Amino acid sequence: MNFDIVIVGYLAGFCTAVAQFPQAWKVIRTGETHSISLGMYVIMTLGILFWFIYGLLIPDLPMIIANGVCLIPSVYILFITIRNLNKAKNKIA
Repeated sequence: MNFDIVIVGYLAGFCTAVAQFPQAWKVIRTGETHSISLGMYVIMTLGILFWFIYGLLIPDLPMIIANGVCLIPSVYILFITIRNLNKAKNKIA
């Protein structure tokens, strides 16, 4: 029996990409982000972006697909988190 290592890449990519969607769905439904760490999401989103670019450069389809999909909810959560922090700052000022 042959084992195709690319399957592991697709499974890993699927898990990491799908992991972002429950948090994004919660943010979409509630708009609440006060418990989300801005620093963590900035670093994570940059990491996902760099993995996506790396996948394009080598080229590796599982990495490209997984990180391309993962960027969508990550960027959305980061955007809403920053927007909510700015709204909170404007209320104080």
